[in-house]
Amino acid sequence: MATRFIDKAGALADIRNLPNAAGIGFFNGRFYGNFNGSVAPLTGGNPFGGVLLVDGDNGSDTDTRLPYATIQAAVTAASAGDTIYVKALDMASGASDPVNYAETIIIPAGKSRLSIIGIGGGPAQGNLPQIKIGAGTTAMLDVRSPGCTIANLGFNGASSTGGGIVLTDDGGTTNAAFGTVITGCHFKNCKAHATNSKLGGAIYWPADGGAWQVLIANNRFYGNVGSISLVGTSGSAPKDVVIDGNYFGADVETAVDSYIYGAGGSGFVDMTITNNIFATDKPAIGSGSVALYMDLTGVNVGIVANNYFATADGAVFGATGTDALVPTTVLLVANYDEGGSFTRT
Repeated sequence: MATRFIDKAGALADIRNLPNAAGIGFFNGRFYGNFNGSVAPLTGGNPFGGVLLVDGDNGSDTDTRLPYATIQAAVTAASAGDTIYVKALDMASGASDPVNYAETIIIPAGKSRLSIIGIGGGPAQGNLPQIKIGAGTTAMLDVRSPGCTIANLGFNGASSTGGGIVLTDDGGTTNAAFGTVITGCHFKNCKAHATNSKLGGAIYWPADGGAWQVLIANNRFYGNVGSISLVGTSGSAPKDVVIDGNYFGADVETAVDSYIYGAGGSGFVDMTITNNIFATDKPAIGSGSVALYMDLTGVNVGIVANNYFATADGAVFGATGTDALVPTTVLLVANYDEGGSFTRT
């Protein structure tokens, strides 16, 4: 990690003694500024929040002069409203897969408005810091605090069955993932079951549902058994969920059971699915009896609008649709296939 013009400090006293009156120091994973002898942490993307850095190649979870080596260590050290920037791990020349942060991450209760942001240019595998545990049944990232932002990270679920991001919310008793924003991320091979998207996927609500006001925007999903999934609603049905501007693709015969499964429990309330591209024909593996672009059975109020579907067969959407199950409580407006038309059952 480049540190030119930045002094690494073993203690805050070192920053107070910087030779220039307006120096910048780096201590315990955070930047601090010396403003004429008054030392304070430099703010991040959230108002009044601090900045922490993660560099798995050059960092350390114990040496306070360096960035953190793991994302979880930075999350543990962070306060509510902080921003954590994650550097992608270096790849060798000719590499065909990213080097991974092989860790499971929990944002616990009490870390509201925490942002974890990867340093990268867009949702393409190899461009972003990638998280991949390669085994086990635990989600790679568990969000348990409200108002968090997850941006510009890759999640590779190969050889594991815990899924990518789980939104844990028990109605505010302990955990509350409401208000989560997930944007600019890349999800590949994520699943909570080898062939059944009803049990989870790249982004999912667990059996208690609960997480309201979630925005999932401008991500790329490739080869996930389930891309976005609602497992259940024993706590409460999630409300005001927006899925906008995402790309869904894969070899559907071997990878995908459904792209969006919203029929768990009593379903979503007030759901918006807009401006997405579904770049392959409808999913096909179907061991969980889904095998559809989406199953919105039970969704109470919603709209599916301005989406593009890679099918030439005059897609049939509706309560008994062969391509997507969309109840009459959900409006279908200006969606397109190759022929430009849809049939509603």
